[in-house]
Amino acid sequence: MSRVAIVTGGTRGIGRAICEALQAQGRTVVANYAGNEEKARAFSDATGIKSYKWNVGDHEACIEGCARVEAEVGPIDIVVNNAGITRDGTLLKMSYEDWTDVLRINLGGCFNMAKATFAGMKNSGWGRFVNIGSINGQAGQYGQVNYAAAKSGIHGFTKALAQEGARYGITVNAIAPGYIDTDMVAAVPENVLEKIVARIPVGRLGHADEIARGVAFLTSDEGGFVTGSTMSINGGQHMY
Repeated sequence: MSRVAIVTGGTRGIGRAICEALQAQGRTVVANYAGNEEKARAFSDATGIKSYKWNVGDHEACIEGCARVEAEVGPIDIVVNNAGITRDGTLLKMSYEDWTDVLRINLGGCFNMAKATFAGMKNSGWGRFVNIGSINGQAGQYGQVNYAAAKSGIHGFTKALAQEGARYGITVNAIAPGYIDTDMVAAVPENVLEKIVARIPVGRLGHADEIARGVAFLTSDEGGFVTGSTMSINGGQHMY
Protein backbone atom coordinates (compact mmCIF):
# COMPACT_ATOMS: atom_id res chain seq x y z
CA MET A 1 0.00 0.00 0.00
CA SER A 2 1.32 3.42 -0.99
CA ARG A 3 2.35 5.71 1.84
CA VAL A 4 0.30 8.89 2.16
CA ALA A 5 2.13 12.21 2.07
CA ILE A 6 0.71 15.66 2.73
CA VAL A 7 2.51 18.80 1.60
CA THR A 8 1.37 22.12 3.08
CA GLY A 9 1.43 25.04 0.69
CA GLY A 10 1.59 22.31 -1.92
CA THR A 11 -0.13 23.73 -4.98
CA ARG A 12 2.50 26.26 -6.09
CA GLY A 13 6.24 26.84 -6.28
CA ILE A 14 8.44 24.65 -4.12
CA GLY A 15 5.38 22.91 -2.68
CA ARG A 16 4.16 21.82 -6.09
CA ALA A 17 7.60 20.52 -7.04
CA ILE A 18 7.67 18.50 -3.81
CA CYS A 19 4.22 17.06 -4.51
CA GLU A 20 5.25 15.98 -7.98
CA ALA A 21 8.52 14.45 -6.76
CA LEU A 22 6.76 12.42 -4.08
CA GLN A 23 4.11 11.34 -6.58
CA ALA A 24 6.86 10.15 -8.94
CA GLN A 25 8.30 8.21 -6.00
CA GLY A 26 5.04 6.27 -5.74
CA ARG A 27 3.52 8.09 -2.78
CA THR A 28 -0.16 8.94 -2.52
CA VAL A 29 0.13 12.70 -2.28
CA VAL A 30 -2.32 15.34 -1.10
CA ALA A 31 -1.68 19.08 -1.10
CA ASN A 32 -2.85 21.62 1.44
CA TYR A 33 -3.45 25.23 0.42
CA ALA A 34 -4.69 28.32 2.22
CA GLY A 35 -6.56 30.55 -0.21
CA ASN A 36 -6.27 30.46 -3.99
CA GLU A 37 -8.97 28.00 -5.02
CA GLU A 38 -8.58 28.65 -8.76
CA LYS A 39 -4.89 27.74 -8.74
CA ALA A 40 -5.56 24.77 -6.47
CA ARG A 41 -8.12 23.42 -8.95
CA ALA A 42 -5.72 23.93 -11.83
CA PHE A 43 -3.01 22.12 -9.86
CA SER A 44 -5.27 19.16 -9.08
CA ASP A 45 -6.51 18.97 -12.67
CA ALA A 46 -2.94 18.97 -14.00
CA THR A 47 -1.43 16.51 -11.52
CA GLY A 48 -4.30 14.34 -10.29
CA ILE A 49 -3.28 15.25 -6.72
CA LYS A 50 -6.12 16.08 -4.34
CA SER A 51 -5.98 19.49 -2.67
CA TYR A 52 -7.47 20.43 0.68
CA LYS A 53 -8.04 23.97 1.91
CA TRP A 54 -7.20 25.11 5.43
CA ASN A 55 -4.92 27.58 7.19
CA VAL A 56 -2.01 25.75 8.87
CA GLY A 57 -1.80 28.57 11.41
CA ASP A 58 -5.19 27.46 12.77
CA HIS A 59 -4.67 24.57 15.20
CA GLU A 60 -8.20 23.17 15.04
CA ALA A 61 -8.28 23.46 11.25
CA CYS A 62 -5.14 21.30 11.07
CA ILE A 63 -6.63 18.66 13.36
CA GLU A 64 -9.87 18.60 11.37
CA GLY A 65 -8.15 18.78 7.97
CA CYS A 66 -5.79 15.91 8.68
CA ALA A 67 -8.67 13.83 10.05
CA ARG A 68 -10.52 14.42 6.79
CA VAL A 69 -7.49 13.40 4.73
CA GLU A 70 -7.11 10.21 6.75
CA ALA A 71 -10.80 9.37 6.34
CA GLU A 72 -10.79 9.99 2.59
CA VAL A 73 -7.27 8.94 1.57
CA GLY A 74 -5.66 6.97 4.40
CA PRO A 75 -3.35 7.32 7.41
CA ILE A 76 -0.78 10.09 6.95
CA ASP A 77 2.77 8.76 6.90
CA ILE A 78 4.68 11.78 5.59
CA VAL A 79 4.28 15.47 6.40
CA VAL A 80 6.14 18.19 4.54
CA ASN A 81 5.69 21.53 6.30
CA ASN A 82 6.25 23.90 3.42
CA ALA A 83 3.54 26.55 3.89
CA GLY A 84 4.83 30.00 4.72
CA ILE A 85 4.25 33.72 4.30
CA THR A 86 6.34 36.87 4.41
CA ARG A 87 5.46 40.22 5.98
CA ASP A 88 8.76 42.02 5.52
CA GLY A 89 9.81 45.27 7.15
CA THR A 90 12.38 46.60 9.54
CA LEU A 91 11.60 46.25 13.24
CA LEU A 92 10.68 49.91 13.55
CA LYS A 93 8.09 49.59 10.77
CA MET A 94 6.86 46.07 11.50
CA SER A 95 3.45 45.79 13.12
CA TYR A 96 2.70 43.33 15.87
CA GLU A 97 0.28 41.59 13.49
CA ASP A 98 3.06 41.16 10.90
CA TRP A 99 5.18 39.54 13.61
CA THR A 100 2.50 37.21 14.95
CA ASP A 101 1.09 36.20 11.53
CA VAL A 102 4.46 34.99 10.29
CA LEU A 103 5.25 33.12 13.51
CA ARG A 104 1.75 31.62 13.67
CA ILE A 105 1.80 30.26 10.13
CA ASN A 106 5.46 29.51 9.40
CA LEU A 107 6.43 28.05 12.78
CA GLY A 108 3.07 27.38 14.38
CA GLY A 109 2.02 25.44 11.31
CA CYS A 110 4.79 22.92 11.96
CA PHE A 111 3.53 22.37 15.50
CA ASN A 112 -0.09 22.12 14.40
CA MET A 113 0.60 19.57 11.68
CA ALA A 114 2.81 17.50 13.97
CA LYS A 115 0.13 17.45 16.67
CA ALA A 116 -2.37 16.24 14.08
CA THR A 117 -0.24 13.38 12.73
CA PHE A 118 2.51 12.34 15.16
CA ALA A 119 0.37 9.91 17.20
CA GLY A 120 -0.70 8.04 14.07
CA MET A 121 2.90 7.66 12.93
CA LYS A 122 3.90 6.48 16.41
CA ASN A 123 1.20 3.81 16.34
CA SER A 124 2.26 2.57 12.90
CA GLY A 125 5.98 2.60 13.74
CA TRP A 126 6.96 4.68 10.71
CA GLY A 127 6.82 8.36 9.83
CA ARG A 128 8.59 11.22 8.12
CA PHE A 129 8.53 14.94 8.75
CA VAL A 130 10.40 17.41 6.57
CA ASN A 131 10.17 21.06 7.62
CA ILE A 132 11.13 23.71 5.09
CA GLY A 133 13.33 26.28 6.81
CA SER A 134 15.40 28.93 5.05
CA ILE A 135 18.89 30.28 4.58
CA ASN A 136 17.51 33.41 6.26
CA GLY A 137 16.75 31.37 9.35
CA GLN A 138 20.42 30.39 9.45
CA ALA A 139 22.10 33.66 8.53
CA GLY A 140 19.42 36.27 9.25
CA GLN A 141 18.20 38.86 6.78
CA TYR A 142 17.70 42.62 6.99
CA GLY A 143 14.02 43.48 7.21
CA GLN A 144 12.93 39.97 8.14
CA VAL A 145 13.12 39.63 11.91
CA ASN A 146 9.77 37.81 11.87
CA TYR A 147 10.58 35.44 9.00
CA ALA A 148 14.14 34.76 10.20
CA ALA A 149 12.88 34.03 13.72
CA ALA A 150 10.21 31.66 12.44
CA LYS A 151 12.56 29.79 10.14
CA SER A 152 15.27 29.58 12.78
CA GLY A 153 12.62 28.22 15.13
CA ILE A 154 11.80 25.53 12.59
CA HIS A 155 15.39 24.31 12.73
CA GLY A 156 15.25 24.03 16.53
CA PHE A 157 11.79 22.43 16.41
CA THR A 158 13.18 19.84 14.00
CA LYS A 159 16.05 18.82 16.26
CA ALA A 160 13.84 18.52 19.33
CA LEU A 161 11.05 16.55 17.66
CA ALA A 162 13.60 14.25 16.04
CA GLN A 163 14.67 13.14 19.51
CA GLU A 164 11.07 12.35 20.42
CA GLY A 165 10.34 10.46 17.22
CA ALA A 166 13.45 8.37 16.74
CA ARG A 167 12.40 5.45 18.97
CA TYR A 168 9.14 5.13 17.04
CA GLY A 169 10.63 4.99 13.56
CA ILE A 170 9.78 8.63 12.89
CA THR A 171 12.46 10.83 11.35
CA VAL A 172 12.30 14.62 11.49
CA ASN A 173 14.51 16.71 9.26
CA ALA A 174 14.63 20.20 7.76
CA ILE A 175 15.71 21.66 4.47
CA ALA A 176 17.02 25.22 4.35
CA PRO A 177 16.65 26.50 0.79
CA GLY A 178 18.61 29.43 -0.49
CA TYR A 179 17.14 31.73 -3.12
CA ILE A 180 14.94 29.67 -5.45
CA ASP A 181 13.36 30.81 -8.73
CA THR A 182 9.80 30.93 -7.40
CA ASP A 183 7.11 33.62 -7.74
CA MET A 184 8.17 35.01 -4.35
CA VAL A 185 11.73 35.62 -5.55
CA ALA A 186 10.54 36.83 -8.95
CA ALA A 187 8.79 39.69 -7.13
CA VAL A 188 12.16 40.99 -5.89
CA PRO A 189 13.29 44.10 -7.86
CA GLU A 190 15.73 43.17 -10.62
CA ASN A 191 18.58 45.31 -9.29
CA VAL A 192 18.23 43.66 -5.86
CA LEU A 193 18.02 40.17 -7.38
CA GLU A 194 21.25 40.78 -9.29
CA LYS A 195 23.02 41.55 -6.02
CA ILE A 196 21.60 38.38 -4.44
CA VAL A 197 22.78 36.17 -7.31
CA ALA A 198 26.22 37.80 -7.17
CA ARG A 199 26.59 36.42 -3.62
CA ILE A 200 25.76 32.84 -4.63
CA PRO A 201 28.98 30.94 -5.44
CA VAL A 202 27.37 28.73 -8.11
CA GLY A 203 26.19 31.91 -9.84
CA ARG A 204 22.45 31.26 -10.18
CA LEU A 205 19.17 30.87 -8.34
CA GLY A 206 18.15 27.39 -7.26
CA HIS A 207 15.31 25.45 -8.85
CA ALA A 208 12.26 24.14 -7.00
CA ASP A 209 12.93 20.58 -8.15
CA GLU A 210 16.33 20.70 -6.44
CA ILE A 211 14.56 21.21 -3.12
CA ALA A 212 12.05 18.51 -4.02
CA ARG A 213 14.77 15.93 -4.61
CA GLY A 214 16.08 16.58 -1.10
CA VAL A 215 12.61 16.01 0.32
CA ALA A 216 12.22 12.82 -1.71
CA PHE A 217 15.39 11.39 -0.17
CA LEU A 218 14.61 12.42 3.41
CA THR A 219 11.14 10.87 3.20
CA SER A 220 12.34 7.61 1.64
CA ASP A 221 13.11 4.32 3.37
CA GLU A 222 16.75 4.92 2.41
CA GLY A 223 16.72 8.12 4.50
CA GLY A 224 15.80 6.30 7.68
CA PHE A 225 19.16 6.87 9.41
CA VAL A 226 18.99 10.64 8.88
CA THR A 227 17.12 12.55 11.56
CA GLY A 228 17.49 15.87 13.32
CA SER A 229 19.46 17.27 10.40
CA THR A 230 19.15 20.41 8.33
CA MET A 231 20.02 20.00 4.66
CA SER A 232 21.22 23.30 3.22
CA ILE A 233 20.45 23.66 -0.49
CA ASN A 234 21.67 27.16 -1.27
CA GLY A 235 24.38 27.05 -3.94
CA GLY A 236 27.07 27.66 -1.34
CA GLN A 237 25.70 31.04 -0.28
CA HIS A 238 25.84 30.16 3.41
CA MET A 239 28.21 27.49 4.73
CA TYR A 240 28.66 26.48 8.33
